Amino acid sequence: MRRRPLLATLALVLVASVTPAVTAADWPVFHGPDGSNKSPDTGLLKEWPEGGPKLIWQAEGLGEGFSSVTVANRMVYTAGNKDEKTIVTALDMAGRSVWQAANGGAWTKDHPGTRSTPTIDGDRLYHESPIGNVICLNAKTGEEIWSLNILKEFEGENIIWALAESPIIDGDRLICCPFGKKASVVALDKMTGKVVWAAEGTGDKAGYGTPVLVEYGGLRMVLTMNQKAVVGVDADSGTLLFRFPHETKYDVNALIPLFHDGQVFVSSGYGAGSRMIKLSVRGKKVSAEQVWENKKFDNHHGGVILVDGYIYGTNSRGQWMCLDWKSGEAKWTDKGIGKGSLTYADGLLYGFNERENDRTVGLIKPSPDGYELISQFQIPEGGKGNSWAHPVVIGGRLYVRHGDFLFVYDVKAD
Repeated sequence: MRRRPLLATLALVLVASVTPAVTAADWPVFHGPDGSNKSPDTGLLKEWPEGGPKLIWQAEGLGEGFSSVTVANRMVYTAGNKDEKTIVTALDMAGRSVWQAANGGAWTKDHPGTRSTPTIDGDRLYHESPIGNVICLNAKTGEEIWSLNILKEFEGENIIWALAESPIIDGDRLICCPFGKKASVVALDKMTGKVVWAAEGTGDKAGYGTPVLVEYGGLRMVLTMNQKAVVGVDADSGTLLFRFPHETKYDVNALIPLFHDGQVFVSSGYGAGSRMIKLSVRGKKVSAEQVWENKKFDNHHGGVILVDGYIYGTNSRGQWMCLDWKSGEAKWTDKGIGKGSLTYADGLLYGFNERENDRTVGLIKPSPDGYELISQFQIPEGGKGNSWAHPVVIGGRLYVRHGDFLFVYDVKAD
């Protein structure tokens, strides 16, 4: 496969000839290894200086898109549209180009650009394009190992704003969710791309979210959201375990289901709001029932995080909210830094305003007592349109993607 050069622009704060001696923990998949979006980092800044933390480097030439980053093998991975192709990019820890490789054609319709974030498993990288092309690359060189189109293979139909899931690894399998006529969720042999199991179709098209692996009641399950429902599949056999309706005006379900103690939290915009679903397991059978509903907390696609029994995130009206996990009661609602995405590290929330003319990054204390903004700054201009890439904190660094640009900040407390 032909690889392309990348123009990497290093910030003045970095001496280009020096590679940072950072022993970074891995963040190999979207929202981290367990899907919780909570970084294992400690020893981070508890407040930022005026103007924000130190910019270590910035990279340009990633292509347009909404992919976040993964960090593994002392490399940083993401994806974007370039020259009408979906391009996966690998950078070293100083922001220099290592390789770029194509994953089929680009999504150029409404909101053009990539959605899926690369998944890293050892020396292999997996990526799903907006038009359903799943590719396995050598993570060190970008050379193609195998590929297939899951929409064609399983007779799926693309959705209005294109596929957005990031495939996940389960042992020797790669989990994808085409929601086609032949299969809803599939497990592929991660080494070859061959089908291991295929769960029966549900009659729905795909959603925009990423699946998550959970274990409860002696069952290992894949949980995900399609266009109209929350779905659970047996991770070992591919048996469809349950389908619980969760519908929106435009069939947009984009959240990774949030699982804790036998219950599943989901939230969507476009009139759906949030709901808590309780799972009951009897042998190999699973039933699902609603526990509570909150229409005002309608998270769009910025994600939510559970901290000490409370759920944090933004609603579609651009407000930050805190919900009680047990009751669904809203503890508070605040304008905050505005609508966007978030992550969590070392006891604090990191929020990112999605609007092109705002670009605020905020450090927020999670508390049911009220919204508390500790520090904030703006990333530089450059990226076009709204940014729906979620921030990442790992190895003492904060990664913020906006379109063609990636900004990397030092958030360690030295």
